[in-house]
Amino acid sequence: MNRLAGACGAAALAIASIAQAQGDAISDGVVRIGVITDMGGVLSELSGRGSAMAVKMAVEDFGSQVLGKPIEVLEVDHQNKADIAANKAREWFDVQKVDMITDLTNSAVALAAVDMAKQKNRIAIVNGAGALRLTNESCTPNSIHYAWDTYAMANGTARAIVKKGGDSWYFLTADYAFGQQIERDVTEVVTAAGGKVVGTSRHPFNASDFSSFMVAAKGSGAKIIGLANGGSDTINAIKSAQEFGIDPARQNLAGLAVFITDIHGVGLKAAQGVMLTEAFYWDSNDETRQWSRRFFERMKKMPTAIHAANYSSTMHYLRAVRDAGTDATGTVMAKMKATPINDFFAKNGRIREDGRMVHDMYLMQVKTPAESKYPWDYYKRLAVIPAAEAFQPLEKSTCPLVRKG
Repeated sequence: MNRLAGACGAAALAIASIAQAQGDAISDGVVRIGVITDMGGVLSELSGRGSAMAVKMAVEDFGSQVLGKPIEVLEVDHQNKADIAANKAREWFDVQKVDMITDLTNSAVALAAVDMAKQKNRIAIVNGAGALRLTNESCTPNSIHYAWDTYAMANGTARAIVKKGGDSWYFLTADYAFGQQIERDVTEVVTAAGGKVVGTSRHPFNASDFSSFMVAAKGSGAKIIGLANGGSDTINAIKSAQEFGIDPARQNLAGLAVFITDIHGVGLKAAQGVMLTEAFYWDSNDETRQWSRRFFERMKKMPTAIHAANYSSTMHYLRAVRDAGTDATGTVMAKMKATPINDFFAKNGRIREDGRMVHDMYLMQVKTPAESKYPWDYYKRLAVIPAAEAFQPLEKSTCPLVRKG
């Protein structure tokens, strides 16, 4: 009996020791995730509260705790201001001991927040912003660019359009880091494929009046009007094209950062025929539909690629914490990079040394109203762009973490 009691006592002590070790492995006894996003501005529909909800869904599905410790989600509106994002990230890291920040829609915001995460040695997962700088000169050892970027959008949409004869382009470009980057990326693709850029109109971020820009684009005679903008800027540009009589027989719109909420906002009548590249579409298969309908129950809209990526990347992070046995930044990052991503968002996705998560992308075209059979039935898939072709090759990278030769 004494031996049995001793064995039980030893086992209990061992279990307690393991639990204590796990607890010690989680800093402050809590894993905290911070969602920095646009809650009410130009990018709020494609990210915003939907992004925060997607992260919360991932936490709930994971069981709301990891290694026996609770998971907390914080959220803040960056108001599309880089200084607000950087200051909030600093406060979260220093005072509230946030372990990982995510979403980071708006490229200027993302660049500022990623830099702060580097300074504080915490993890940043970018799902909302597209600037290629995030995995080029501004890459860091503890940041991940997960959902999409300007290279992938340009490579997919522009290359396909030029092949189909759309060889002259005019850009409507949002005059900030993201818009300028995607214009450069598309220009490179167009000219390399034998096309030409005949002009550009730069408009302010969150522009309300596109009339003069659309008149210039129409007058250019370009076959393709490239929309190097996002969110409500894209919606307003598409509406303006219809108002100013852009004739699809002569000029077509190319959405270079279009999300399904943009199409929903403008309607199929105005958006029909627009070609675009997407990282995710809710109606692709049973797996995407199952998760998307759960999201719809909460948000009353279908998810964008950004929403889906926030869920996927949060789950990938939490699994890495669990499997690594700690929330220490370097250890978790190594585990995330070593583990393939296979879920409804990506198949055989992987995180490269520059922080880019590579996965297949999809060339889509917006359906006509007659082709759409039910609510949110907006896209038809034209092609799958394999991961190896979709994103910038490592040999072209200017990220200092990439080993050359």
